[in-house]
Amino acid sequence: DMFDPERLIQCPLVKHHWIRARRFPYHLVKCKERNPEIAKKLATCPFNARHLVPQADLSDHIMKCNDKALLDQDEVSQSCEPPQEELNNGSTWQAPPCEEDWET
Repeated sequence: DMFDPERLIQCPLVKHHWIRARRFPYHLVKCKERNPEIAKKLATCPFNARHLVPQADLSDHIMKCNDKALLDQDEVSQSCEPPQEELNNGSTWQAPPCEEDWET
């Protein structure tokens, strides 16, 4: 299951590192610090910071990245909603007058 926090993911920096999905972001930060020479050769996917790919393969990865599809779907759903200013401008609701006096 892709969303299982206990599944094991292979580190893109050091191939013999296998990390639980829930710890993966923390591992990437530490592993980049400990392996700066390897980290310099990798590029970060603009759609998911957990995707580290060789710099030469980044454009190919961007074209095929599964998270790009999720982002595209989110943009479509947002474009179907009316802009916030239209919602605010069309409202005629006004707060009722307050009859309470908190000073007394």
